Amino acid sequence: MGFFSFAKTDRILKRSEFLRVSNLGKKLSGKYFIAIFCQGKLNRTRLGITVTKKVGRAVTRNRIKRFVREYFRLNRQNIKGIWDINIIAKKEAANITSDKAYSSLQSIFKRISRSIDH
Repeated sequence: MGFFSFAKTDRILKRSEFLRVSNLGKKLSGKYFIAIFCQGKLNRTRLGITVTKKVGRAVTRNRIKRFVREYFRLNRQNIKGIWDINIIAKKEAANITSDKAYSSLQSIFKRISRSIDH
């Protein structure tokens, strides 16, 4: 596995894990995304992505998930601390460009890194 990989161990996949993050986590909101995050249980920062049908059809939802995964894959080393993070797309994210998605995610991940002293 390369440094910029995004393996299954980097993902939050189980419903119980998503519920743990939403119950214990802090919430940050941006223009296009909401982030709920809490201290990670494992020795790595993990990402979960939630894009509901309110956002759009499958093609739109998958595009947004690709943007989030790609941003996380390339920038995870900049996140301070070990977190479990769930990124939730807002309706406004439906027609987002990759640049807008990345800048929105960048501000959210910077705010998460600053929360390290929680």
